[in-house]
Amino acid sequence: MSTNTGERNTTATIEADPDLPIIRITRDFHATTEQLFRAHTDPDLYMKWVGPNDIGTEIDYWDARTGGSWRFTNVRGGEEYGFHGSFHEVSPTRMVQTFTWEAMPEGVSLETLVFEDLGDGWTRLHAQSLVESFEARDGWLNSGMEVGVNDGYAKLDGLVSDGAIA
Repeated sequence: MSTNTGERNTTATIEADPDLPIIRITRDFHATTEQLFRAHTDPDLYMKWVGPNDIGTEIDYWDARTGGSWRFTNVRGGEEYGFHGSFHEVSPTRMVQTFTWEAMPEGVSLETLVFEDLGDGWTRLHAQSLVESFEARDGWLNSGMEVGVNDGYAKLDGLVSDGAIA
């Protein structure tokens, strides 16, 4: 179970920007920047940790390079939820990509991830999602997204501590 320990934030902080339709997530991992980068770019690793504990993930395609694209499906019971996007920038310390939930194809968000080396084997993830409106942002925030974010990051912690991400 994740907790906040001293100056390390091992539970995601999820904040709404008051002036822009942006959601900001900050979370510390006892992992290197290289491990977090790999967890976000290797499809076999990504599908093991992303999302809530009660949802499975199937990767349809995943080309994690600048100019590449991706699509995955979340499966819960008999329900499926498709998502797709494009990788606009992929580098070891920063990723920029689009994110679309296929049930709402007009709602494309622009996501930026930054991996900040904190030293002593810790990395801070800064994630930002820019959506089209304040209503869309508030809809995301009220959807229970914090469960999926924190479940997923706890699974990522487990993969790192188990040595699955070298």
